[in-house]
Amino acid sequence: MPATPVRDRALERTIQRDEIQLRFQPQIDIASGVVTGVEALARWSGADCAEQLFARAEAAGLSERLSRTLQRKALGVAARWTGDLARLPLSINLLPQDLERVGFDRWLLAEMRDAGIAPQRITAEIVETSLVGDQPAVAARLSQLRAAGVRIAIDDFGTGYSSLAYLASLPLDAIKIDRAMIAHLIGGSRDRIIVKAMIRLAQELGLKVVVEGVESPDQLVLLRQWGCDAYQGFLGSKALGEVELARFVAAHLPQAA
Repeated sequence: MPATPVRDRALERTIQRDEIQLRFQPQIDIASGVVTGVEALARWSGADCAEQLFARAEAAGLSERLSRTLQRKALGVAARWTGDLARLPLSINLLPQDLERVGFDRWLLAEMRDAGIAPQRITAEIVETSLVGDQPAVAARLSQLRAAGVRIAIDDFGTGYSSLAYLASLPLDAIKIDRAMIAHLIGGSRDRIIVKAMIRLAQELGLKVVVEGVESPDQLVLLRQWGCDAYQGFLGSKALGEVELARFVAAHLPQAA
């Protein structure tokens, strides 16, 4: 039985006043080093990380409200970007509660229209726990988003128990291999075998592969050899504010021949 929400007035005020900040972590093409997209991440002084923020929101019954606020904010911010950022793809995170809500797909597409951002620039990242309820209904909502041009990615791939089944049953464009699978890539023969097999399977299915938590050149060398498409992690860049992001993207543009 779900726990009774405990009111969190500080978080309520923060959401109401739109005081939660966004940072953007670059997704970097492994072959070229060019920034191919960014993931929008939440930052708030009342929590040490996004995971802690959402845990606090869940305890207070504010998860869905927080999620909608951040999705709307990220779409609006990216829609206003100019210069090198103007066409940069944006990844936003969807909660299980989002996908359980009837009409969520229509709401999200309406938010994109209101913001003036093309669905083709957006990747919706979902976690496997989004799929433990009414999977046909969730798949239908994802299909509607994808039909409008939104790309769909499974986040934290490799940490659940039913990942392979989802690859066959959902309208997907990409997988994001979780940082926990990468942490012991160097020196861990089993981790190496599993990650390599994941990448190969995704390639066979025509899915893009993004790896999270890349922190060492040795990890990057292996991932490049295995044909991974892109990576996120401190080796490339931490999550950045808009000014820092513009500088970073400009420094990682394709070099003229």
